[in-house]
Amino acid sequence: MDNNNSSKRMSEIVFFDVETTAPSPAGRWWLLEFGAILVCPRKLVEVGSYDTLIRPGDTSAVSRRFTDVEAFASAPTFQDVADKIFDILDGRVWAGHNIQRFDCPRIREAFADIGRAAPEPAGVIDSLNVLAAEFGRRAGDLKMATLASYFGIGKQKHRSLDDARMNLEVLKHCATVLLLESTLPHALQLAAGRDGAVTRRSSSAGGGVAHHRPAAMAQTKLPFTPVKTTVPAPAATTASTRKSSGGKRDSLGKPVGRANAVSNKPVAEAAAAALPKVTTRATTATPFHMILRHSRAILR
Repeated sequence: MDNNNSSKRMSEIVFFDVETTAPSPAGRWWLLEFGAILVCPRKLVEVGSYDTLIRPGDTSAVSRRFTDVEAFASAPTFQDVADKIFDILDGRVWAGHNIQRFDCPRIREAFADIGRAAPEPAGVIDSLNVLAAEFGRRAGDLKMATLASYFGIGKQKHRSLDDARMNLEVLKHCATVLLLESTLPHALQLAAGRDGAVTRRSSSAGGGVAHHRPAAMAQTKLPFTPVKTTVPAPAATTASTRKSSGGKRDSLGKPVGRANAVSNKPVAEAAAAALPKVTTRATTATPFHMILRHSRAILR
């Protein structure tokens, strides 16, 4: 694989889901279905898809929730579709709901069963972990069916390709809500708190209970360190001072002296007198009619 193709694959996201049998007493799972969609990370639109039924080693283990149970008898084995699944997954970003604890181990087990190395991801996005930390349990819980119902997306079908597509739509809705809340945190995040939204971040900080700060304090970050300033307390005014100054004060708040009180000079004038003198050359504007008269005299 050339470098350009490798870089392109690493930037692509593949949402996938697997359906399996229930674990056997020995803890063995059989893959029944694999479904995936290839998603453009810049536009979050589906640009390709693949899904297949997989015939398990024990067809009697197929759940009756599949309406087409008979179809598994003629479905390809995992070894038959391993090349295609490997090509879809290897070197791309893997995304899905609870895939780190369930789907990824099932894929690796299936490849180990046929003696092949499993595909490796460029990265993993587990929407269950992301939403637990950021979105919270405002929908009730974090099951895909619950989230889909909360946003009115539809009913989960528990089929691989349908679930992968639903996963993408749920993430879009959750991301939009979180973006709006980050725009107006003081209003919208408090509203989310009233709806009972609890995130992993808030529950770990408060023993399982979300603590919402008052609106004036909510997530306020200053781009600088505030400087504390001390305002001097006003000087005490005694009865004798008020009597001598007549209750007048200058621009600095100090009582005006008796000399100013007797001479009855305004406070502003007294303050101006204390400033250094600045001598400027006076300029007198010549009336226009005199300039005109002078110009006429010259022309004669």
